[in-house]
Amino acid sequence: MASQSMEIMAKVLEQQVLQSARMVEEQLDAELGKLERMDDDEMEKLKERRMEALKKSQKQKQEWLGKGHGEYKEIPSEKDFFPEVKESNRVVCHFYRDSTFRCKILDKHLSVLAKKHLETKFIKLNVDKAPFLTDRLRIKVIPTLALVKDGKTKDYIVGFTDLGNTDEFPTEVLEWRLGCSDIINYSGNLMEPPTLTQKSGSKFKVEKKTIRGRGHDSDSEDD
Repeated sequence: MASQSMEIMAKVLEQQVLQSARMVEEQLDAELGKLERMDDDEMEKLKERRMEALKKSQKQKQEWLGKGHGEYKEIPSEKDFFPEVKESNRVVCHFYRDSTFRCKILDKHLSVLAKKHLETKFIKLNVDKAPFLTDRLRIKVIPTLALVKDGKTKDYIVGFTDLGNTDEFPTEVLEWRLGCSDIINYSGNLMEPPTLTQKSGSKFKVEKKTIRGRGHDSDSEDD
């Protein structure tokens, strides 16, 4: 009986795969048909639109690079924070302390993501040089990432709770978490984190943290 059920399920899955393949093939045929029916003028217009889109993309890239995107850099003091977040639409700011080991872990991942996501500025600020700002943003846990969009702090990543609660999380998990806050252009599935090879008991817990409602974490600013 069990073997018959398995055979039925296998046949159903096979039919679903074949149906999906046929749909993709039909869509490709339709697109190819459109191209074949285009005359020279329409093809030329299509090329012009693509070139225009490419030029626009390159111009935007150059603007981002001119504003310091594409690299993970430290800002000297808290007074530099406000100009940085005002000139860029999306900013990730790492509030760190030299003596906190987890900050060094984040540095490694943020350096990678800064190069990959030019649409977002990645900066870091030493909390010992920013007493007013850390108090204003109510930053009590180090490390904390402040996620700033359109000049306003929209969310926080406090400690590693949102990253599987492990020091060994891959860069892809941090990338996914930033995508959940729409602070980067994320192309993966936001409904679940990337596959994480983690120790038993590691869990993901993602909560939006505003200035008024902050999540709890095992690390404190004094760590």
